[in-house]
Amino acid sequence: MSIDHPSGPNGIDAAGPEHVDVLIVGAGLSGIGVAARLRREHPERSLLILEARTASGGTWDLFRYPGTRTDSDVQTYGYDFKPWRGRKALAPAADILDYIRETAREYDVERRIRYNHRVIRANWALGEARWTVTARVGDGPETVTYTANWLFCASGYYNYDKGHTPKFPGAERFAGQIVHPQHWPADLDYVGKRVVVIGSGATAVTLIPAMAAATAHVTMLQRSPSYVLPLPVEDTLAETFRRVLGDERGYRIARKKNIALNVWIYRLARRFPNQFRAMIRWLNKRRLPADFDVDTHFNPRYAPWDQRLCIVPGGDLFAVIRGGKASVVTDTIETFTETGIQLASGEHLDADIIITATGLDLLALGGIELRLDGEPVDITKQVMFKGTMLSDIPNFSFAIGYANAPWTLKLDLVAGYLCRLLTTMDRHGATVAVAENQRPDMKTQPLFALTSGYVQRAQERLPRAGTEDPWTLNTDYYKDVSVLRDAPVNDGTLTFANVQPKAPRGTD
Repeated sequence: MSIDHPSGPNGIDAAGPEHVDVLIVGAGLSGIGVAARLRREHPERSLLILEARTASGGTWDLFRYPGTRTDSDVQTYGYDFKPWRGRKALAPAADILDYIRETAREYDVERRIRYNHRVIRANWALGEARWTVTARVGDGPETVTYTANWLFCASGYYNYDKGHTPKFPGAERFAGQIVHPQHWPADLDYVGKRVVVIGSGATAVTLIPAMAAATAHVTMLQRSPSYVLPLPVEDTLAETFRRVLGDERGYRIARKKNIALNVWIYRLARRFPNQFRAMIRWLNKRRLPADFDVDTHFNPRYAPWDQRLCIVPGGDLFAVIRGGKASVVTDTIETFTETGIQLASGEHLDADIIITATGLDLLALGGIELRLDGEPVDITKQVMFKGTMLSDIPNFSFAIGYANAPWTLKLDLVAGYLCRLLTTMDRHGATVAVAENQRPDMKTQPLFALTSGYVQRAQERLPRAGTEDPWTLNTDYYKDVSVLRDAPVNDGTLTFANVQPKAPRGTD
């Protein structure tokens, strides 16, 4: 089966749009992972990936700010079917990007990607039992149409075009540069400059130690603190497993070990929040100067895991604070000035560059407009099914990771579930699978329980989670293993049908 060459400039000819069995939106970590899993378990199925950008890798190709890295250990951030061979516990973006692209080549996925194809609309035709997907090609008005039996959305969870930047009073007066990390200028010169980083999340704690040595000074300005947890630079136990047992077996065992560690850290933090808070404070205090005000700058108002923990490898953030190259200010902004930021306390922060590490703009399903027989679907009225499908939308699934654990853990389960679902449909001669919500009166709840600003800003634009199985959204990996991997697909919660569409133009 080949899908290398569309039959015309718009991918169509007189026979109609190009057709594939599975169409994936997005060529990042999720899209490549799902495609590779399909190639492993369903090599007979045709597949296509539509990617809006000019390169694969998603987040890891988009973000270019200094120090960009994962905040999850690589043993659990890697795919379950492909060992991670790097030594660092938290991998830099370049290594992750290489890993994703190597996976695409290894499983013959790369040639199935169409770049510069931004999916804008997808319509499910009930009588035809297929999706018609419309994508904009490049920056112009040209569009192309494809059809597919199954649509998988792997477009991530935030807006790739812009990050979130609050409106700061007086920002137009500032004589220096204002930069959002999502749009990092390749030529930004911060050598010897005074830098203020606004924010206290994962991006801020990554940027500051990466920039500190080159700057005159860098200040982390935060409205309120986050939990910052230091971890070793290398996972020595994982390296031992790999050296003694080999790459494949060593990776599997290290992965199981780190999954258990992630799950139990979360459970303990939620069950014993005061003790967990005290432990983090102790870890912070012993790495900071003796006279540092830990309770002002590293003592959050919220309980552990109400928001994600910020991980710093080797305590690098604390090291640059201890060395005098970085400082932390906890205050609110009154206004930007020509030379920096005036704070509510009366203090003024001088700055040549201000970096607004103020979060992401969440975007459900990449902004795709879903339709059923031409009628728009309001996804905020749909309920998640087993954390992978949406209620009453046939032959559609998407990737959404954990808020409290590495994204890829959920992705692997979702991809495996899709493969098992397709096998079940083949076995029963079904062409349609839909999760019908028979409980319209069921109470629902927000998709994410996090109190983070970027989550709260977007709750009303996202689908909902149910309060009863199979509509709940699990936050526990082991529970999801039982639901998505161990339980039979045909457990009475999905409706299957056999609708025979007109024969499409194939891509054999």
